[in-house]
Amino acid sequence: QVQLVESGGGLVQPGGSLRLSCAASENIFSINAMDWYRQAPGKQREFVATITSGGSTNYADSVKGRFTISRDNAKNTVYLQMNSLKPEDTAVYYCSALRGLALYWGQGTQVTVSS
Repeated sequence: QVQLVESGGGLVQPGGSLRLSCAASENIFSINAMDWYRQAPGKQREFVATITSGGSTNYADSVKGRFTISRDNAKNTVYLQMNSLKPEDTAVYYCSALRGLALYWGQGTQVTVSS
């Protein structure tokens, strides 16, 4: 079982920034990939960003150029730096970890972008 603990969500004004953190319970070099997803009320959960154990990254078109995913192996933590936030970025953000054929999820953290 991979346990994921998320933090960093909150309320921010449009154009502002937030940095989300996801701390894993084991060394993340043993995890194939770590992802960020988000889900707005009444909508499907959608992919945001991914980073593999080899360091490759990929982003949804809607966040490309504004969000950056990174990792700190020493801290067993992945981050999502979110800049130039828009109201449509408002959602619960979830961290996930792929280890072999198993997929683990964090509890989610609320991000609200509003004036």
